[in-house]
Amino acid sequence: MTTVFEPGAINGMILKNRFVCGSMYTGLAEKDGSCSDEMIEFVARPAKGNVGLVISGAVWVRLDGHAYAGMAGIDSDALLPGLTAMTQAVHEAGGRIVAQLYHAGLFANPQFTGQDPWGPSVLKTDNGTQGKAMTLEQIRSVVTSFGEAAARTKKAGFDGIQIAGAHGFLVSQFLSPFFNHRTDAYGGSLENRARLLLEVVQKVREAVGDGYPLLVKINADDFLPGGFNTDEMLQVAEWLEAAGVDAIEISGGTILSLLTGKPDASFSRVERKGPYYEAAAKRYRERIKVPLILDGGLRSFQESQRLVEQGITDYVALVRPFIRESDLVQRWESGDTTESRCLSDNDCLWEGFKGNGVYCRHLDS
Repeated sequence: MTTVFEPGAINGMILKNRFVCGSMYTGLAEKDGSCSDEMIEFVARPAKGNVGLVISGAVWVRLDGHAYAGMAGIDSDALLPGLTAMTQAVHEAGGRIVAQLYHAGLFANPQFTGQDPWGPSVLKTDNGTQGKAMTLEQIRSVVTSFGEAAARTKKAGFDGIQIAGAHGFLVSQFLSPFFNHRTDAYGGSLENRARLLLEVVQKVREAVGDGYPLLVKINADDFLPGGFNTDEMLQVAEWLEAAGVDAIEISGGTILSLLTGKPDASFSRVERKGPYYEAAAKRYRERIKVPLILDGGLRSFQESQRLVEQGITDYVALVRPFIRESDLVQRWESGDTTESRCLSDNDCLWEGFKGNGVYCRHLDS
């Protein structure tokens, strides 16, 4: 049996244990998308707390994919010094770090981009319509931007790349029939809806080579009417396996649900009844051999250990618990296996959205 404190490996990237700090929005980058000293210190904290792998907060590959205050970018060589400092800080703490490459699509913010957002199709909401449908030229341009960002990621010293394909942002929007109503080669059938993701995978792989870890994050379920579901996730995971992806993280929910007051249908639930995607993980293990990272509602050492011991997942990812207790893994390893003190109330996240940077408001409680 494998334990959570045993080393793991993803395409040659050796990890000291099976704990992953999932992509964590910090809200601490500078206005130009560069990494502030405060952001670098924040990202390195879980590594100092003995987490095996840190996945950076989402890093926009183009300015028109920027959604929230304090997000870092990677669309220019001018941003490399801060990103390089981030990787060095994590490495000095004894951890490994993967950059999550991202585009917000329909949820990009004109306040930061200076233009209307676009995605696979116009989004119809109760308040009217949002965004524009992308042209084929724009799609090709975005794929190219992911490749260029991947090359910068490797140059900055990151140990690997994760493509953000979950949570209702651009790649996820193309996968989901809730967002994607196209009738061309990028819409309709699942094969067509997965085309953008697979083209991004190919372009990124061309940019970094076969020996560089390439991960993808994908939803097990959108929790939206007619949205992307577990059956479709499993098929896309098979295509990603054939494309040579080195690890897949499964999550669920979308930013749309969070922004419309339905957090328990989002990626940032307030209920404490995880692990949310265990059933999907079990089905994944029956069909897919690519190493699996499972996130969603993990708050206890016992649950994390069980999931790895039983072979349900290779790695367990937590996010909000590390905002409150960056040394949580160290504490568990020392023998104090009491549950994370995270309240899962999203107060930390809303502080980031307000421009205050992400922090736990309950550290003294």
